[in-house]
Amino acid sequence: MVSIQVRKSTIDGSVRCPSSKSYSHRALAIASLTEGKSIITNALLARDTLATLAGCRAFGATIETKREGRAVQVQGKHRFEPPENVVNAENSGTTIRILTAMAGLVTRGYTVLTGDESLRRRPMQPILDALGQLGVEAFSTKSNGTPPLVVRGGGIKGGPAEIDGSISSQFISGLLIAGIYADSEINLRIKGELVSKPYVQATLATMSQFGVKVEHDENMLSYRIKNSEYKPAEFDVPSDFSTAALILSAGALAGEKLEVQGLNFDLPQGDSAIIEIMKQMGCKITTDKQKGSVVIFGAASLDGGQFNLGDTPDLLPVVSILALKAKSQVKITGVAHARVKETDRVANIARELVKFGATVDEFHDGLTISAPKKLKNAALEAYNDHRLFMAFTIASMLTEKSVVAGAESVDVSYPSFVEDMRKLGADLSPMPDRE
Repeated sequence: MVSIQVRKSTIDGSVRCPSSKSYSHRALAIASLTEGKSIITNALLARDTLATLAGCRAFGATIETKREGRAVQVQGKHRFEPPENVVNAENSGTTIRILTAMAGLVTRGYTVLTGDESLRRRPMQPILDALGQLGVEAFSTKSNGTPPLVVRGGGIKGGPAEIDGSISSQFISGLLIAGIYADSEINLRIKGELVSKPYVQATLATMSQFGVKVEHDENMLSYRIKNSEYKPAEFDVPSDFSTAALILSAGALAGEKLEVQGLNFDLPQGDSAIIEIMKQMGCKITTDKQKGSVVIFGAASLDGGQFNLGDTPDLLPVVSILALKAKSQVKITGVAHARVKETDRVANIARELVKFGATVDEFHDGLTISAPKKLKNAALEAYNDHRLFMAFTIASMLTEKSVVAGAESVDVSYPSFVEDMRKLGADLSPMPDRE
C-alpha cells in the first residue's frame, strides 16, 4: 500500500477539473448500444471507466481510444454475443450495475460479472430481482446478492417491474440504459425513497444526447421505457463536480485563492450543490458559468450547520473535512447508502477524523462532527477508497505532519491528484510502501 506524507501547506493557483466519471460511464455504455459510430470527447480514462470500456468491448463493441485528446470512438451494437471471458468490473459499482442490465441483451448463453474484493461485497440484489421480473434469469453465485453475478442471455422481455431505490440509483440507470431494447415496453416503478436522484437525471440527459427520451413522473418514481434505439452521436463529457468539490474544499481549508477551471454547468450534476453548501458554511466563493470556473478563497474558520446529502452521497467526505474548520457542529444526514459504496464511508470517516482530534458521533444515516481547536498529526487509512484518500490528504494539509495510506486508489477517478496538489503548493512526499 502506497502512503504519502503531508506537511502543513498553503495552496494557491488554478487547476483544471478532470472529466466526469459518471458521464463517461454512461456515454461509453450507451454508445456501445448504438448501431453506428459515436465519438466521446473529453472522456475520463481512469480505472473505473476503463473497466466499463473493457466490459463494453467484451459485449462486442469496437472501441478505439486516443489518450492525447481523451477521444473515444465507439462502434456499437445492441445484439450481443456471449462474452469470451468473465467480465471484470474491477472496483466500479457503476460498471457492474449497468453491464448487468446490458447482459440481459446477450442473445444466448451466460454472462458472468465480477470485480475486486470490495466490489464482491457490494449489494446487487435489487437489479437481479428487477431483471427477473423482466424475464431475465440473473443470480448471485453466492446466493447472497453480491458478485460474482450470472445473467442468462436471450433478451429482456419487458413489462412491469419494481425496484428498491434506497440502496443505489445505479440499478435504475442500468435498467433505463438497456431497457429501450426490451421486447416490449417497460413500466418501472421505484419502491421507497430514490437516493442519488441527480445520477438518474444524468443518465436521462445522456440518453437524450443519443436520441432517446424516457417518460417519468415528477418525483422520478415511475418510468415508461418505450422500445426505441439510440442514434450515433458526438458526446462531450462535462467536467466532474464530484472531483471539483474536493478541490474546492482544499481551497477553503488550505488555500489563499484557488480557481477550478474547465467546469460545465449545462448537464445536470448533483454535486454542483457543493457551491451552495460552501456558501452556507461561510466560504467566499464566486462562480462564472460562462467561463466555466469557480474561485474559492481560504477561510480562517467556517460555520457549522445541518446538511442532508441523500442526493449527493459523494459529498460526504467533502463536507466531513470542511467540518474540521467549523466553529460549531456539522451534522450530515441522509447518507445510509454511503455505507455500501467502495467502503462503509460513514464508519470509516468517523474512525479516521477522530485521529485528528475531532469529536464524531456516528448514527445510521450520518454523522455529527465537532472540530478540535487544533488538528492533531495523524496516520490515516483510506481503506483503498479514492474519495477518502483525497479528502484525508486535503485535511492533513492543516496538520504539521501526517501520513495517509492508499495513494494508489486515486487512479479510480483522478490519477493526477497528487501531482496537481503539488503544483498548487501542497507539501506531499512519498513514503516507503507498507505491507
